[in-house]
Amino acid sequence: MTELSKRSTVYFKSDIHHALRIKAATTNQSVSEVVNEAVRLSLQEDQEDLSAFEQRAGEATMSYEELLYDLKSHGKL
Repeated sequence: MTELSKRSTVYFKSDIHHALRIKAATTNQSVSEVVNEAVRLSLQEDQEDLSAFEQRAGEATMSYEELLYDLKSHGKL
């Protein structure tokens, strides 16, 4: 860990903690490294989702009823 690391207490359900410990051991990482990577990937996915929302912000919206009608008219429902 680097000097810039912050300590935090996180409570895991026992089965998740067990799986984390096994994954850490089999990948020669600490539990902290496994958790940090998982959180980093999750945050990266969130950023990708937000970017996609921004890119599609100008698109026309469709009501649920219009969507159902469109799916039915194209034989997908």
